[in-house]
Amino acid sequence: MAALYRKYRPQSFEEVVGQEAVVRTLGNAIGTDAVRQAYLFAGPRGTGKTSMARILAKCLNCAQGPTITPDGTCHACRAIAAGTSLDVIEMDAASQRGIDDIREIRDRVVLQPVEGRYKVYILDEAHQLTDAAWNALLKLIEEPPPHLVFVFCTTDLSKVLPTVRSRCQTFVFQRPRLQELVVKLRRVADAEGIDVPDQALALVARGGRGAYRDAESTLDQLASATGNKVTVQAVLELLGTVEEEALFRLCDLVIDRDTAGALTYVEELSERGHDLGRLVLDLIEHLRQLMLAQHLGDVPEAAATSEESRERLRAQANQLEEATVLRLVDLLAVAIDDMRQGGDPRLPLELALVKVTRPASDLSRESIAFRLERLEQGAAPAAAVKPPSAAAVPEASTDVEPAPQPAPVPVPVGAPAIELAQLQEAWARTILPAVEERGGIPTASLLREAHPADLSGDTLTLEFPPTAQFHLDLVRDPKNADLLADALYDVTGRRLELVFELGEAREAPAADEEPPGEERILELLKETFDARERES
Repeated sequence: MAALYRKYRPQSFEEVVGQEAVVRTLGNAIGTDAVRQAYLFAGPRGTGKTSMARILAKCLNCAQGPTITPDGTCHACRAIAAGTSLDVIEMDAASQRGIDDIREIRDRVVLQPVEGRYKVYILDEAHQLTDAAWNALLKLIEEPPPHLVFVFCTTDLSKVLPTVRSRCQTFVFQRPRLQELVVKLRRVADAEGIDVPDQALALVARGGRGAYRDAESTLDQLASATGNKVTVQAVLELLGTVEEEALFRLCDLVIDRDTAGALTYVEELSERGHDLGRLVLDLIEHLRQLMLAQHLGDVPEAAATSEESRERLRAQANQLEEATVLRLVDLLAVAIDDMRQGGDPRLPLELALVKVTRPASDLSRESIAFRLERLEQGAAPAAAVKPPSAAAVPEASTDVEPAPQPAPVPVPVGAPAIELAQLQEAWARTILPAVEERGGIPTASLLREAHPADLSGDTLTLEFPPTAQFHLDLVRDPKNADLLADALYDVTGRRLELVFELGEAREAPAADEEPPGEERILELLKETFDARERES
């Protein structure tokens, strides 16, 4: 019994789904007797390139042709469909890729067709031909005998020589939309008597990743495994995917900032046997649909298979912040890299969920833009507190009154909370590099001697070793202190007051980490600020 993808391969232009532009162009060429000598079909696997090449051969060699509607019953059509036609030669360029194979073609093309009008050569995976083989074909492609037609099929158009592409008429095959793939699968299921709900077909179509052949092969396997009674659970077990409901639930937990709930749900999915690597891929695709809905104003037509899913995507796109969507996609991309290197995606997935639901726990520079945007969104409704202008200050009275204590600077609404331990952890990894990026390489060198010792409210105390009085004096310079304050704001989103003091002696640094001396500090100052020493 033939595989479903072979049994239901399209046999005419009317049966082709999702390649309207290719069908229209080829049909017009046949109808106006403008068939070219060489065609190049490019596109992802399983999108119908070889099937289209066979249909073109039928149209050219049908007993009623050339015609755009081959009858499918004449000897030529039946032989082409069965792969036994002497006038249609299919070659696998992955195994017949050398110059000797091309020489054999050149020796045979001079022969007239056996029963049709054209001799059609279909070369699959044509990009794997060697450069020498392509060069041997160039003259034949440009000036072939009048009865010869080449069709080159490739999944990697960039590897085909430009000189060959210039001699061919190129068609780029598109991946089918999700709805088109579901319609094709429903047609196959009904013809085969397979009992399968629409939700299961949608999962199979999504697992096919835009390839008819992959989706139909999966349906064939499911039908064999379940006795033609396919269920949603059977699809999930075979593909290792998660239900669409799981993706919506994870995003709802992100919306609620429910870190514990998200981690618990990931653990639950893992215990149920779901492939977390596939979960990461499916979650990225779900976030992509949300991103498109946010920026296009509505859910794209190809993003959902049912009106209910479309409504849920629309509602979730309105609830989830755009910055959060982009941040989570970036974090999940790290999990993808780990997967490609053979790592377990569970930890990167859990870290991504923690960082996106608790932004204050992440002090990496990659999160700066995300956290600052959240800070600005939270502070936007609150009016900025402006100091009174000079004109508004009343004239001093003759009576001496005690000076009022300055009001504390208000913390912007939504500013993330920070702890001393977080600053200590991020000091050398994030804060000092941020100082260097602001042009403060000498300042960063001075600050490597210090460490965050205390955080009281918005006052940060930095301690220097007892022997680093020189470094302490230089850091107290307003230029250096301001550089550090700005870098801390970039990383933490808060304006901190800085206090510098000498502390107790600490362990000496390793030999390869010896602190720069006074001479080195002076050199750095001269190099960075073009400074010169002045004699007092």
